[in-house]
Amino acid sequence: MSSSYYIGLMSGTSLDGIDAALTDFSRSPMLIGTAFTAFDNTRRADLLALNAPGENELHRAAVLANQLTCSYAEIVNQLLTQTEIVPSQILGIGCHGQTVRHCPQDGYSIQLVNSSLLAELTGITVISDFRNRDIAAGGQGAPLVPAFHQAVFSHPHTHRLIINIGGIANITSLPPKSDVTGFDCGPGNMLMDAWCHQHTGVAYDHNGNWAKSGNIIPHLLEKLLTSPYITQTPPKSTGRELFHLDWLATLLSGSERPEDVQATLLSFTVEAMKHAIMTWYPCAEELYLCGGGAHNTALIMMLRETIPHHKIELTDALGIPIDWVEACAFAWLAQRTIEGLPGNLPAVTGASGARILGTIHHA
Repeated sequence: MSSSYYIGLMSGTSLDGIDAALTDFSRSPMLIGTAFTAFDNTRRADLLALNAPGENELHRAAVLANQLTCSYAEIVNQLLTQTEIVPSQILGIGCHGQTVRHCPQDGYSIQLVNSSLLAELTGITVISDFRNRDIAAGGQGAPLVPAFHQAVFSHPHTHRLIINIGGIANITSLPPKSDVTGFDCGPGNMLMDAWCHQHTGVAYDHNGNWAKSGNIIPHLLEKLLTSPYITQTPPKSTGRELFHLDWLATLLSGSERPEDVQATLLSFTVEAMKHAIMTWYPCAEELYLCGGGAHNTALIMMLRETIPHHKIELTDALGIPIDWVEACAFAWLAQRTIEGLPGNLPAVTGASGARILGTIHHA
């Protein structure tokens, strides 16, 4: 059987960096090679600033898209060098781009990347702009990974849930005999990372150790959980437009110990997941975690204590390590686009039908 090489590039709302996954969909296991490059503090700050209106933001966004694209090209070349595969063997790069605005209620979602430049720099066909076709069809444009979860993680007899804990946490339900569904269930690492960085200067709370040093503030947790988004009926998706530090500040008195707020934000993330599971999928049997938040041992421990009757494991047990699921998903979505196959699930996004996603920029 001939190879079917695709590269997936993912830089998510956590703003930690770029994940790259080289896949071969003609074989199993499909993951051939991986690479990661971290964003420095300047890049992270520039991207974060574009999540809100600001001076000369169109120019800043275009320049930053070009800078990001050069970083995407560098990691692609790194991945090809370490796997000894040449560009002509790659059928496509599925590049998610960096989300700076996600506003499906206003009919758009913006991910920064200069796809034409990426095709020029790599000599490989690039597929990008995956979200807006779904939005044009009345959908949320997110989450898009449930279709990939269905393809690689479903079981013929067991109802599985997949929760990706990135900046936002999204859940996919994979029942054996009915439609796949899913949605963004609330913040993942986003609030915790932002609060940790603001008060410690560190990008994230390693293993949740800082959160474990604090105590949950019950009345603050109650306020967080009254966010209308948590109880909103799916389909739904969210991002920094809703869950950010300015929003959090409106719920604080200013007298709270920072570590107690961190403990409460950890509990908020877990409780939002629990609400999604118990409200929509109480009969699910197995839960698998992926994404950067799956490294947070305090989060996993709390989740196991909060929903003790579910088997909770990592997607490593299903063949794809937790750090590479999303990058693999966008390689898979690129393949769907190239082959003229739909990549969305209307039951997940709310679109009026299945659509071929993405824009193709030929090498």
